[in-house]
Amino acid sequence: MQTAPDIPIVEPKTTGKISQYRTEILAGLTVALALVPEAVAFTFVAGVHPLVGLYAAFIVGLITAVFGGRPGMISGATGALAVVMVALVATHGVQYLFATVVLMGILQILAGIFRLGKFIRMVPHPVMLGFVNGLAIVIFLAQLGQFKVEDAMGNQTWMTGFPLYMTLGLVLLTMGIIWAAPKLIRSIPAPLMGILAVSLLVIFLDINVPRVGDLASIKGSLPTFSIPDVPLNWNTLMIILPYSLILAAIGLIESLLTLNLVAEMTETHGGASRECAAQGAANVVTGFFGGMGGCAMIGQSMINVKSGGRMRLSGISAALFLLCFILWASGLIEQIPVAALVGVMFMVVMGTFAWSSLKILHRVPRHDAFVILLVTAVTFYSDLAVAVIVGVIVSALVFAWRTSKRISVRTELRKDGRKFYHLRGPLFFGSTANFQDMFNPKDDPNHVVIDFMKSRVWDHSGLQAIEALTERYSRRGKQVHLRHLSPDCKVLLHKAGSLIEQMPDDPDYGIAVDYDDYDQEN
Repeated sequence: MQTAPDIPIVEPKTTGKISQYRTEILAGLTVALALVPEAVAFTFVAGVHPLVGLYAAFIVGLITAVFGGRPGMISGATGALAVVMVALVATHGVQYLFATVVLMGILQILAGIFRLGKFIRMVPHPVMLGFVNGLAIVIFLAQLGQFKVEDAMGNQTWMTGFPLYMTLGLVLLTMGIIWAAPKLIRSIPAPLMGILAVSLLVIFLDINVPRVGDLASIKGSLPTFSIPDVPLNWNTLMIILPYSLILAAIGLIESLLTLNLVAEMTETHGGASRECAAQGAANVVTGFFGGMGGCAMIGQSMINVKSGGRMRLSGISAALFLLCFILWASGLIEQIPVAALVGVMFMVVMGTFAWSSLKILHRVPRHDAFVILLVTAVTFYSDLAVAVIVGVIVSALVFAWRTSKRISVRTELRKDGRKFYHLRGPLFFGSTANFQDMFNPKDDPNHVVIDFMKSRVWDHSGLQAIEALTERYSRRGKQVHLRHLSPDCKVLLHKAGSLIEQMPDDPDYGIAVDYDDYDQEN
């Protein structure tokens, strides 16, 4: 995936550690500033106090920055998790949410221990393209809520007149600064320069536009340890377990996809299973300290990467800066205009969207183009995790359908009266019907040889298809000889009473092989 050419990425200087550390810390400051309104907005979605989201952003962000599988990633409270939490909070209260977050973390730790993170490699590239495109659209639409104001009746209405024009102007000014700043000054992250410049302009000119403090007060104290106040019984487990499973799955999918995206942008590698364990540990801790839980935040991770953040220091700095905002600098942070942060997020949208996918839609296979559009649409209408699952399922079905057509046969009738079937292609659940149609027990001679030299049996359905075929020949009193078949298949066919002849040139093969290995052999 290529980054949009007009969204510069700051590369940390390698000539001196001090310069690199400065870049990392400033990147963390930029991320922390952008985290505040996001975390507050997600608490409104989940129906909890703003500090519940801010504590989660601090704790989850700090632990994953130190122990996570991908330096440069930013984690915190996310909207994908918040939309699942709202029903639990409304029905059972916030204490059940904390218990759910603890159990969610335990499940994620188990996923890391059993190394389930490696299965993220099963996500095809078209799914990734659709995922980032849908994500960019979701981030863009989420920012449109900042262009609404509350009327006298307490209803949200769109801005009009001077407030709208001023807000749009400040958003465009922020975007312009972010675009132009790296051409003049590379020592300070462009998003941070945009936020600072626009904030100073608004404060000194006393421009009447919405500010962070209009969303909610972020002033608070240090989070304190507390065991969730819920009954420790079976009924509680039955209440929180379904939510924990969903939240754990969503959190891991979003985190691992973010890991892959950041790794691709920075041309580095990350540890998927380590990230699972770190996310789980972070959620267990945040559940005991009054946080709503969290996972990787793709938008903030993009801000960090584009600001030059490559080390764990940037994520650690972001978490510590956020804590400082809560404890001591809430009054100052609340003066930042929301328009400046919207401008930053709009630039993230431009850099996240895979613009190249629009150019290749008519060049890639139709099923890949369909998957890209499908995942984008599902991400928009549902959520990221559902979109990825749908995309993987559709891609797997398409793969199975196309692969099922690869099985073929070449027949040979020899002078001694034996008929040879030379198979080519994989035999598995998708190709068993075609496999059966290739044979004609009624008209074949009494001795038939099926050669599996260029074919492989991939699953139990393939074994059952061979058994059924031998039974068809046996009912007509004809013998089937199998060549180059795995010993496991022969055992199964022996149980069915079929004749299996061990040929001198019949080597040993495994019951199943990797698809890549099959391609190389053929």
